Amino acid sequence: MSITIQLPTALRTFTDGLSEIHVEAADVDGALRQLTAQYADLKRHLFDEEDRLRSFVNVYVNEDDIRSVNGIETTVKPGDTILLIPAIAGGRNM
Repeated sequence: MSITIQLPTALRTFTDGLSEIHVEAADVDGALRQLTAQYADLKRHLFDEEDRLRSFVNVYVNEDDIRSVNGIETTVKPGDTILLIPAIAGGRNM
């Protein structure tokens, strides 16, 4: 059984429209590296120039924010779901 990565609509442009990608990995970093190896155009949206996860990308394993666990080194197991949620800024002051 694999890990499922769920992608928001804004990132599906880089995965041929797929909302879910399945990978085999031991931690979040490995899962995201497999994802970006398969869909190279997605890498610049997730990782910065120093190859670190961008601060505005929120990552959850099941329902846990990885920032409250072990960050990008958070372990995953078969059947887990990784959810990517890029922060959205904007709007209008009233």
